[in-house]
Amino acid sequence: METSVAHQSVGTGWLTSKAIAPSILSANFAELGAQVAEVMSAGARVIHVDVMDGHFVPPITFGPVAVSALADQVHTAGGVLDVHLMIERPERQIPDFLKAGADGITIHVEATPHVHYALAMIRDGGASAGAAICPATPPSALTEVIDTLDLALCMSVNPGWGNQSLIPHSYEKLRRMRAGLPDRIALEVDGGVHTGTAAGVTGAGANLLVAGSAVFGAAEPGQAFRELAALAWPPQ
Repeated sequence: METSVAHQSVGTGWLTSKAIAPSILSANFAELGAQVAEVMSAGARVIHVDVMDGHFVPPITFGPVAVSALADQVHTAGGVLDVHLMIERPERQIPDFLKAGADGITIHVEATPHVHYALAMIRDGGASAGAAICPATPPSALTEVIDTLDLALCMSVNPGWGNQSLIPHSYEKLRRMRAGLPDRIALEVDGGVHTGTAAGVTGAGANLLVAGSAVFGAAEPGQAFRELAALAWPPQ
């Protein structure tokens, strides 16, 4: 499992950018490379990879091999791979995802008793470290790891189940998270992001928006990406 474009070379500017992060979970896997190329041609620079293990969440998706398969393509186009580990004991798998070319790795605070250790492992491996919280987990769960954190992810649906609507209290939760985080820490939102909710979550403070079916579920993913970005951050 190798990638010729090292993840350390892409930098951390994406963390403070305003970006839609298309999730390949909703892509057509028979055309994955072509669909990723399409959204990147439309302006996408953050490609989100949802990893599920069948334990922390019911579905099983993919692992480091999928990250490795996309790494050269995404990095050559100037993008980053934003890997979201919805898996139990993520510290056991982090080295493999680093080796595969992940630029950022986000773990769930609910999935391990060793959150600080796992975040430090990610940073020591040269990637940006993120922590995600489920809808019922309070923002205060991140307080003790802020110094080891580059990204905070607010789950606006319950992880693992598809076709969910954004939970309404997520807007207020995002506001509280943004108010409690240093400016250097990215605030990402994942779940139920589409043309009807994009402006609401950015207004609440999110700067990275994960979008799966709203982009890859469209007939023209590139155009869907552009439309969603324009609604999230209307041209001035």
